[in-house]
Formats: sequence, structure tokens, C-alpha cells
Amino acid sequence: MGGGAVVVFGAHTKGDTVSRSEKVSFQGSTGELLSGVVDLPEGPVKGWGVFSHGFTLGKDSPSASRMCKALADNGVGMLRFDNLGLGESAGMWSEGSFSHKVADTVKAAEFMRDSGRRVSLLVGHSFGGAAVLSAARQIPELKAVATVGAPFSPKHVAHVFDAALDRILEEGSAEVDLGGKRVEIRRHFVEDLENADLTDCIRQLHKPLMVLHSPTDNTVGIENASTIFRTARHPRSFVSLEGSDHLLTGKGQAARAAKIISAWADQYLDA
Repeated sequence: MGGGAVVVFGAHTKGDTVSRSEKVSFQGSTGELLSGVVDLPEGPVKGWGVFSHGFTLGKDSPSASRMCKALADNGVGMLRFDNLGLGESAGMWSEGSFSHKVADTVKAAEFMRDSGRRVSLLVGHSFGGAAVLSAARQIPELKAVATVGAPFSPKHVAHVFDAALDRILEEGSAEVDLGGKRVEIRRHFVEDLENADLTDCIRQLHKPLMVLHSPTDNTVGIENASTIFRTARHPRSFVSLEGSDHLLTGKGQAARAAKIISAWADQYLDA
């Protein structure tokens, strides 16, 4: 299993269907054990994918769990996992960075490959969308990439701790409040964001890309989707998720995005 382990099986119901989930763990890029869940299709498997969650959201956030379960309901088995120090994963979140998030996405794909589930699809939400755009070139078997509410520049996320930025740079770290959660941001995280440039990653993706974004997204503006789309080369697609909020917390928003992605990706998936 490539250093990972299957822990337990579970199930969730949706209408008249039942989708199974498999709890797993695998070694991340820092050597820490990362916790994940593979949402398994009840019927025939069209292909396998990896989901990268938003900034500090985790694998069990509504956007991650609902999208992955909906993709599984549509035949695409998905691995979603907690990044370093989040949820059930080991380590300290403050020791990570955007580069670590990218590297751990690649590690997740390697885990899936070693367990006999070659990854055809990467899906990333928000900050995770930037991560999958950067990770895609490092996963040779990958067939398609989809982003939801993704920023064109990873450093866009710095706006959420902008008030503490000077203190982080001067003192080396600072605690900030992110949606009621106190987290430590360190200087290396900020510097890593400054050095992250997705332009070449997007331009040289050489994979089908779908960009999904809400025109009323007040967290990551729609102009980010426009820039990603303009930078990418064909085959590329854009879908406006009108009526959705950034976190996809409204009823049916995450499932709708997942259904659009699965229909689009169907032709690229490995059966």
C-alpha cells in the first residue's frame, strides 16, 4: 500500500443509493502520517481522483465531503485527506506551506497508484485549486484537472491574515483568527506564497482543465477564474456557479459542482 494503510469501512446514504467510504492513511511529504477517506462508488467505477481542500478546511468540510460523495455517486472514487496538522493528520499545520500542500497532493496520488487506483482526476477547491494546478505535472497518469473557486495566485490567501502580516515578517510568526479558529502563521509560509507562481503550471498543464467559479464569490473574486482560463490552453472549459457561495455551503451547491465535473471528466477517466 505504499506506506499507507486502510483503517475502516463506512457508508453514507443518499436517496435510494448507498456509497461506501474507506478510511486510509499515508505518509506525507514531511514524513508525517496524513489521514484520508476514499469515497467509493456503489456501482461500476469510472475512475479515481484526489481532492484538495481549501486553506484550513480539512477533508470533512462540507465542500470536500459533499463534492467527493457526489462524485462517488456518479462513479468516480475520490480520496480526500487532511493536510498537515489538520483534522486527523499528524504534524503541525504551522510547519507546512503551499509547497507542502502541493507535495502532499502528489503523495496522495502516489498512494492511490500503489493501492491499484491510478488517479485520472484532480479536483481542488479554493486554495486546494491552486495546489492541484501546481501538482498536476508531477502526476504522469493524470488525465484531467478541475478547480472550484480557485485563486490564480496562491498568495491571494494572505488577505485573510493581512492585518498580522507585518508582525509575521518582523517577529517570525503570529497567531491569527481564521473563521473562529486560532492558527499560527509563520514567516516561511508567507515567503513560500510569495515565491509561488502558477503561470507556467497552467500554461504547460497539457491536460483538460475545467474552471468552476461563482460570479458572486466574495472570498476569491471571479477575475481569478478569468485569469486561469485565459492562461490555460485548450482543452479548457469554464462553468459559472451562479448562486453559490465560496464555501459551497448552500443546499445542493457542492453536489451540483460535482455532477458538472463528473459529466465533463467522463471521457477522460480510466475505467
